[in-house]
Amino acid sequence: MRRAVKALLLRDVEVDGRRVDVRLAGGSVDAVGAGLPAGPRDAVLDGHGGALIPGLHDHHIHLLATAAAERSVQAGPPQVSSPAELADALRRADAFLPPDAWLRAVGYHESVAGDLDRDALDVLVPARPVRVQHRSGAQWTLNGAACRAVGLDGAPFPEGAELDPSGRPTGRLFRADTWLRTRLPAEPPPDLAGLGRRLALAGVTGVTDATPVERVEDLRLLAEAGLPQRLTLTGGPALASAGFPEGVERGPVKLVVTDHELPSLDALAAAIETAHLASRPVAVHCVSLVALVLALAAWEQAGVRRGDRVEHGSVISADLVPVLAERGLTVVTQPGFVAERGDRYLLDVPPEEHPDLYRCASLLAGGVPVGGSTDAPYSAPDPWRAVKAAIDRRTASGRVLGAGERLSPRRALDLFLTSPGDPGGEPRPVRPGVPADLVLLAAPLEEVLRDPSADAVLRTFFAGVPFPG
Repeated sequence: MRRAVKALLLRDVEVDGRRVDVRLAGGSVDAVGAGLPAGPRDAVLDGHGGALIPGLHDHHIHLLATAAAERSVQAGPPQVSSPAELADALRRADAFLPPDAWLRAVGYHESVAGDLDRDALDVLVPARPVRVQHRSGAQWTLNGAACRAVGLDGAPFPEGAELDPSGRPTGRLFRADTWLRTRLPAEPPPDLAGLGRRLALAGVTGVTDATPVERVEDLRLLAEAGLPQRLTLTGGPALASAGFPEGVERGPVKLVVTDHELPSLDALAAAIETAHLASRPVAVHCVSLVALVLALAAWEQAGVRRGDRVEHGSVISADLVPVLAERGLTVVTQPGFVAERGDRYLLDVPPEEHPDLYRCASLLAGGVPVGGSTDAPYSAPDPWRAVKAAIDRRTASGRVLGAGERLSPRRALDLFLTSPGDPGGEPRPVRPGVPADLVLLAAPLEEVLRDPSADAVLRTFFAGVPFPG
């Protein structure tokens, strides 16, 4: 009979620059030191000098949307970058799908074929319902068949529906996901378990889902999906005081400030106050300078609670860095966008504003805590790519965007090693008593960080249990 394993002893692993042994037992790190003895029922794994680090935590991801995107057509850069490539991608999907299926495309950007509307999509796919999501996640564009299928052509029109001068819907819907979801045909649930496996293979042991859902059912769907990662969930203002499912951490309340429909100062301040009264911080979505200025004014009116944070901070002018520091706010940002979208930014954003894009080093130097995230599916769900981008700040073509914002390799990795409740805090340690959510790398940390990649991940441990087993 096979004896039950009592603990796992990791031989010859690098922890904080030292070659040691680490014993995992009872879901935690039990001991760290040289020459630890193996018990009679201990399993032993030789690390061959590879680094043992805390598991990575993605502080801003959209799990359901990421899983759904993996079964969608890619409609934007780098996979699709011209009108001809877009037409080919949509028409090939149209030919492949069953007759009654919708065609879902994601990642679209105007650089591909301009501002899409229903008429432009009808030229490409006239008969099948098509919906195309902008890479910002804020807009869906429907073709004529899709407009008719969801009842968009009949008044009253939903909030967020764009109309042409004649009053006819253009097919563009802004921030209307809830309305659209209730009118779409039933689909099989996204493969969250598969997504969890892929994240685990990249060394991700925890995620904060930053989707501003308004139903407890959506939170329960994530909690019951069987993901191996530790989950921190946010939810929108309607869930500020809601009871959360067991087994998940309650994160900040997600508030969205969008340029196409800015909330009033009083409304945003009231939403912040409501969250604070429920003993919860807020995470405010700010991708433009206007949105950030409005958010800071609302915080001035409502007050700041420990844990309040700016999501994205895509554009932060130098004069606002000390304001963020004075308020005690954290910025959770996505340096991976520099690599994935930087060439477009260099074309579209005035040169004098380039230093303001996805700041990292200047925020830290100014006393503003910074946490790292991918914002998947709007960027690849691979923190190692974001770490590399934070180090070299290179675009896909190799150009440098914001050289002064570069971080040291270790500091870049630390963006993903902090606890979910303190994304800009100190990295979690590997020491006795901490949860054994860890990552074993194939080489010493300094060597891995010369060219950061998920390929360096040998084993991910959840509460001391290796994945894959």
